[in-house]
Amino acid sequence: MASVSIIYRKDKLNKKDEAPIHFRIIKDRKISYLATGFMVHQDFWDFEKNQIKSKHPNSKRIKSVLANKFSEAQDKVFDFENKNKSVTSRKIRNEVYGNKPTDFIPFAEKLAKESYKNGGKIGTYNKNLSVIEKLRTYADGRSFTFYDIDSDFLIKYETYLRSEKVKNTTNTIGKDYKYLRRIFNEAIRQDIIEHKDNPFLKYQIKSEKTQREYLTDDEIKLIEECHTTSGTRLDLHKDMFIFACYVGGIRISDILQIRWEQFDGVHLNFTTMKTTSQISIKIPIKGLEILAKYKTDEVEKSDFIFPMLEKNLKTNDDVILNKAIGCASSYINKNLGIIRKKLELKKHISFHVSRNSWATRALRKGMRIEYVSKILTHSDLKTTQIYAKIVNSELDKAMDVFND
Repeated sequence: MASVSIIYRKDKLNKKDEAPIHFRIIKDRKISYLATGFMVHQDFWDFEKNQIKSKHPNSKRIKSVLANKFSEAQDKVFDFENKNKSVTSRKIRNEVYGNKPTDFIPFAEKLAKESYKNGGKIGTYNKNLSVIEKLRTYADGRSFTFYDIDSDFLIKYETYLRSEKVKNTTNTIGKDYKYLRRIFNEAIRQDIIEHKDNPFLKYQIKSEKTQREYLTDDEIKLIEECHTTSGTRLDLHKDMFIFACYVGGIRISDILQIRWEQFDGVHLNFTTMKTTSQISIKIPIKGLEILAKYKTDEVEKSDFIFPMLEKNLKTNDDVILNKAIGCASSYINKNLGIIRKKLELKKHISFHVSRNSWATRALRKGMRIEYVSKILTHSDLKTTQIYAKIVNSELDKAMDVFND
């Protein structure tokens, strides 16, 4: 016989300490859940009596609705089970609750929005939306549910992403699929699908090792000495790149926002945008020389050190700030490409290369890896060890001279 009971899903507590109330159906030791539509703070739930506490402002109404729904669920389970002796708890659930499949894209969009509202980064939100938009383009007006996305679907979609039309790399596809897998895991958590219906159980997400581009001391010196007309954007972008190569590999999102009031004459003191880490970096001589170039009598403490963003930019508005940083980054990387061609450098140069270059140079010069990790604001030392492997690889090649 199947049993029905009211369950407070403490295993699904959200950040507000609220959890859903479900009806639990057990049949042959298999469990399924029916959502009642109620979310209750755990302080308002009586775990001994398994009911809502009377101090809840809507306790009478919720008790009444739950009692009616519970009675209705019990009757349906009893009737359906009498007609179908071999049914499972899932089939009983579908009969009682209905089994309308959930459309994937609307669910994914709602999940992305909720994640952003709950403290997520605007950059991450935009990346997630771009993953969903690619899937929408592939669907070409068709709607599909979670059950429509199986391992065959993932294989066909991967082929599409690799096509001449889209030209996504293996690692880009891998990142997209990791996000799609997160959506499926959330759907499982919300009892929208079962674990066995997750297509990623039969699909292996692929990845390729990438080589981190970085510059040597000589290559950075070439860029430093590259002639650019003072006062031009090209000159400014070159200075910003060189500055980051010497001053901790500061991210483009941070270097664009640093103001004079965050420079005390020796250190830059700021909070990073990506990791919200507070950091203080002592500026080496080369960095001080670049700062002196931009420290004119006209600048105010509240001005950006490197004048790329508008002075009155609303930096407290995530959407506006992210868009401004994106536009500035594209402009800077375009000009770095011009410098690269001018110098006939074989290596690709983007602003992020300054970060890689600082890290590898710091390790070569003997800086302890923990210090490098701290300045780069890495949350895990394993991330920094990637640069250590690059340096060790260089040392291995250097030792090959004894094989000649």
